[in-house]
Amino acid sequence: MAEIMGGDALARMLAAEGVNTVFGIIDGTYFGFYSSLKKHGIRLITPRHETSAAHMAGAYARATGKLGVCMASNGPGVANVLSGIVVEQAEGNRVLLVTSARRVGVMYPERFGGFQCFDQTGVIGKTSKWSERVPSPARLPELARAALRACFEGRPGVVHLDIPEDIMNGKAEYPDAWAPAKYRRLEPLYPSPEAVERAADALIKAELPMIHAGSGVIHSGAYSELKAVAELLQAPVTTSWAGRAAMAETSELVIPLIHLELVEKIRNEADTFLILGSRLGETDRWAKAPFWRPASESTTIQVDLADDAIGVNRPADVAVQADVKVFLTLLLARLQARFGELKLEERTRTIARYARLRREARAELDERLKDMSAPMNSAHAAAACRELFPDGSIMVVDGGNSAIWANFYHEIRTPGTVLSTFKFGMLGAGTAQALGAAAASDKPVCCITGDGAMGFHPQEIETAVRNKMKIVYVVLCDKQWGMVKMNQQFMLKPIKTLIFKALGPDETINADLGEIRFDDLARSMGAHGERVADPKDLRAALKRCLETDGPSVLHVDVDPVKHMWAPGLKWFKDMHGEPKGK
Repeated sequence: MAEIMGGDALARMLAAEGVNTVFGIIDGTYFGFYSSLKKHGIRLITPRHETSAAHMAGAYARATGKLGVCMASNGPGVANVLSGIVVEQAEGNRVLLVTSARRVGVMYPERFGGFQCFDQTGVIGKTSKWSERVPSPARLPELARAALRACFEGRPGVVHLDIPEDIMNGKAEYPDAWAPAKYRRLEPLYPSPEAVERAADALIKAELPMIHAGSGVIHSGAYSELKAVAELLQAPVTTSWAGRAAMAETSELVIPLIHLELVEKIRNEADTFLILGSRLGETDRWAKAPFWRPASESTTIQVDLADDAIGVNRPADVAVQADVKVFLTLLLARLQARFGELKLEERTRTIARYARLRREARAELDERLKDMSAPMNSAHAAAACRELFPDGSIMVVDGGNSAIWANFYHEIRTPGTVLSTFKFGMLGAGTAQALGAAAASDKPVCCITGDGAMGFHPQEIETAVRNKMKIVYVVLCDKQWGMVKMNQQFMLKPIKTLIFKALGPDETINADLGEIRFDDLARSMGAHGERVADPKDLRAALKRCLETDGPSVLHVDVDPVKHMWAPGLKWFKDMHGEPKGK
């Protein structure tokens, strides 16, 4: 065995895993790693902040189904990446974080007075699936394999490998990289035939089965399987927020969560629930009454990779630990074999009724698009993006009220094309998620965000310029922390708020912001920048952005009062209350 740097050995292992992209900022403490990437066929994309690297890796992983890899240097670099790691773990994205640490003998335990030292594995271990340090060159391959094994087991999340700089950059003898099949299972987790049969039996006997799809459908890539099962059963499909892109919303079977009253109606009329890759969390109202039919009056089939997610918030009558794609493939075969037992006439009529109610709800929402005043109603921005971006383009949703407007006025035409931080609601993550999406896609990426959220990481526009990424950042500018301001208004002066819709700047607490000209900011970094306030000018401006060879920023002035009164606000507020049912 020839002597090579520890970072080179790690890069060789990642190449064997099929990794072709790493995100992170360069630093001398892991020169041995990033300097070896190119020769192993791995590209390095460098953002302007470490937390952006984490979001880029998470977005890349979700968009491609591959492992996302990011890196951060010891001390301040690791401190910077922490917020991104917390979010990507919460969102359940498959990410490997590689960090450098001070040389052996300075950390673990920290030598008194050490420079740029803190308990990196201890801190990250509290917010990730797995975190470990490499104590010696001899342990590096073993622990790298352990990290990768943990990353691919169960629910996706973040794993962390911490490597001292003298191991990363120093030379030692390392064995050739093992093929992944030699240290982890490559086959997806299969359900038992008995579990599949019990699920099929329950769905065939149901009066009205309903499918609830979570992000597990997206991670397993079970788009066609979900569609086939739903169509065969004539079952309505709802999703968690994180699972919203599990099925195209052009199908009459899909009832997006934005139509909450209809969603809750269906969840109370259904007598059998097929739960796919969802933890049935807070935004799902914990799957409890009165928002769902009581468990005692219905049958619940829950399928998840993680056994600790099954039967937690709702009792499961059929509990299945399995890969969602594999389960749906086997279920479809059993349903097709027993197709003659299905009684679909009443279900089809019910689906038609739901579709009519959905169209009525959509028409009510679209009334806002008739408002042609300037500065514009925020609904126009998402509607125009939906119209002009090609099918298959990834939509990144960021910001408080801006995220609500984007969700309510964007229709998903291609599964797997929405990115956000649905479980964490992290302001500013979208700027970097768009970079990760662009690295994963050959179509233009749309990022709808607010001026508050864009203010967190606007420097990443330069990253898009430097890497020639086709991204259009649509920044809805109301010069306020709108969602917080609305809450303050109701807390401070509820009657006046209801009558006048808004309070003056002196009547709220630090809720107003100064203006940032994001179009000028974009041009200062080499991107295309435009500003628009009149909805009549919006589509032409968006078209110019899409015709630009590289990234663009469209500064959109929106009516601050109308922007604050986003659709679904009452539901968003009520969501945090505890359901009284079981």
